[in-house]
Amino acid sequence: MTTNIKARNNIKIQGTGSTSMFLVHGYGCDQNMWRFITPEFKDDYKIILIDLVGSGKSDENAYDYEKYSTLEGYANDIIEICDDLNLQDVCYVGHSVSAVIGLLAAIKRPELFKKLIMIGPSPRYMNTDDYLGGFSRSDINDLMETLDSNYLGWSSAMASVIMGNADRPELAAELEESFCQNNPKIAKHFAKVTFLGDNRSDLAKLTTDTLIIQSKIDAIASIEVGQFVHDQITNSKLVVLETTGHCPHLSAPKETVEAMKHYLTY
Repeated sequence: MTTNIKARNNIKIQGTGSTSMFLVHGYGCDQNMWRFITPEFKDDYKIILIDLVGSGKSDENAYDYEKYSTLEGYANDIIEICDDLNLQDVCYVGHSVSAVIGLLAAIKRPELFKKLIMIGPSPRYMNTDDYLGGFSRSDINDLMETLDSNYLGWSSAMASVIMGNADRPELAAELEESFCQNNPKIAKHFAKVTFLGDNRSDLAKLTTDTLIIQSKIDAIASIEVGQFVHDQITNSKLVVLETTGHCPHLSAPKETVEAMKHYLTY
């Protein structure tokens, strides 16, 4: 493993299996968010965990604002890591924005990826006349203004919206803490790239076999969005979990693992 790539993305490898499973966290998170998932797969898979550049314990100095002005920059990092580790037939698991990052990587280098698992994907958050992304233009504008003026306040408010499960406040508290450990300038930039992006036209380009895991109630990526992603990707399956919130791998790991294992077994 090339040292600078390892440090750049804080790469950690677990497990004893011969098949590779590459897990990538969502916005504002880090690889620790997978801690309830990895024990269930470490016997059968070689698990690759990373922090996206600008998140977690990645090398903040590697954050290039031009490179990461679109999600392609992160997708290129994923491909670079796969090549550096000589990974083949990868099962890529991406949460939220990293589901779209995986989509872009698999379109660019389809031979690297055997399966994609998308947890709570959204190709576009803003509504249009013929598409329900979940947020109006004014919602997104307000989000960005709050982000610019009061990042800590934004982190606190958004953590509870993203996580749901109001009866388990410790989940939102963990997400808020994760947000707050990141460089606010980088976090604001990544948020704009995430929430203002539009990758709907990329969905139909994907040929990799794909599973979409969707919470029944998700304020960030609704069932309608999950259904849209499923309808646009030819080789895809959609599983709607009887769960609440945008992070079922953290709030409902048992159900998430069951969906993943059922898909990977059959």
